[in-house]
Amino acid sequence: MTEILVRMGGEGKIPPVSRVVDHPAWPVLKDAVERIRPWQSPDGSIDFDAADAPRRRDAEEAVRSVVECVGVLSPLLPHDAAYHEALAGDLTRWADGGFDVPDFLDSLLAFQPAAHRADGLQHLVVFPMYTQNGNPDRNLEAVVLRMVWPDWLAELERTRYDNPLFCGITFEDFTAGYDTNSAVLFPETIAVREAPERFSWGGIFCDREAARFRRVTEAAVDVLGLELPEDVAALVHDQKRCEEAFVLWDMVHDRTHSHGDLPFDPFMIKQRQPFWMYGLEELRCDLTAFREAVKLAAEGVPQARDVQYAVLFDRMFRFPVTGERVRNYDGLGGQLLFAYLHRHDAVRWTDNRLFIDWQRAPQVTNELCAEIETLYRDGIDRPKLVHWFAGYELVARYLAPHPGSTWAKGPEALDLSLPPRKLVDDVLPDEFPLSMFYEALSKKLRKVIAATRGITADGAGRAAA
Repeated sequence: MTEILVRMGGEGKIPPVSRVVDHPAWPVLKDAVERIRPWQSPDGSIDFDAADAPRRRDAEEAVRSVVECVGVLSPLLPHDAAYHEALAGDLTRWADGGFDVPDFLDSLLAFQPAAHRADGLQHLVVFPMYTQNGNPDRNLEAVVLRMVWPDWLAELERTRYDNPLFCGITFEDFTAGYDTNSAVLFPETIAVREAPERFSWGGIFCDREAARFRRVTEAAVDVLGLELPEDVAALVHDQKRCEEAFVLWDMVHDRTHSHGDLPFDPFMIKQRQPFWMYGLEELRCDLTAFREAVKLAAEGVPQARDVQYAVLFDRMFRFPVTGERVRNYDGLGGQLLFAYLHRHDAVRWTDNRLFIDWQRAPQVTNELCAEIETLYRDGIDRPKLVHWFAGYELVARYLAPHPGSTWAKGPEALDLSLPPRKLVDDVLPDEFPLSMFYEALSKKLRKVIAATRGITADGAGRAAA
């Protein structure tokens, strides 16, 4: 507490605040976490024998600072009291145990944000974790967030899209692991001694998704000479509308992983499969959200039309040209959607301009969704390897495989005496390369996409700023 008062410039009374990030304890906590992060190994431990290792007492002091700050901030968040108490215990045990591989199972089990889905509710979250699409190491991270749970979304979840684990969230502030492309807070990323039998929540930052969507879509529209209808153009310039579109999209997408005719574990946990199968699963969930949005729009739900444009533009413009080309399953799904729409004349690239048939595009998009669902339904009666080949054939009807591909030559080119998981080794890192269209678009959008790293609702990319 003394350090917090010093940071205020004295030992006077701390003025009342309602936002965690406005309290003087927050920057102290954040600084302490940032001191700890560089000391950690990839597994989250601290090796005090390393050449650049800190003194143990310095690490202990930093952890004490985090514990003290959590205690000071916790009264602002009475709904997280049990979590913060368990968190203090996990942090203290980590330090007392010599900073070995961290185990925060107790605090993970105590953190239950899905049990209190109230719009605007704040949470202060501290865990050793990796950040998906961000930092692969289990560093200590701190993030202050708010729940996004407006009445209209709560009603849709209650009556049509039951998803009791889903949490729409927005950033208030964060440490370096989130100054990246990560837009999720998932319990499976947290360092624990053993995985719980089941996870009870999952959070997606709709503000980052919306800000990134707006930045990349605006650039793509300019590069491609695409003329947007007035309402769509207004969407791209409206952060709140985009956030509402993404939180609805995410909620329906998330539940789709466990709904439908599924021939295998939809999340593919602990399974080794060719990356196009992951791409088809993610695309299936997005296209299901698109199809549901078409229905909801017809019923007068205002956010539903925006979801359709968000799915189309994010999938066609950002996904294919984002990230490396090594097993890029989200990129593959975006390529497939564009190629399918192009093959069926719902989009045209001519005279160096992109044209979209706004009437035909929803119909054709739903047809691709139906093709993938047929693949899944038929897959229930197929052996795994046959199903993988059927998925390959679906993708290869619209995307050209790499000319050096072994899988493209068919089953006779593979050693079928090996178990299916071994045949994944014969999949090329970039089994379906970018088309000439996307090769050119990638060069045009590369800097724009890079600038969205760490982006927040105000449109600023922190790492690029």
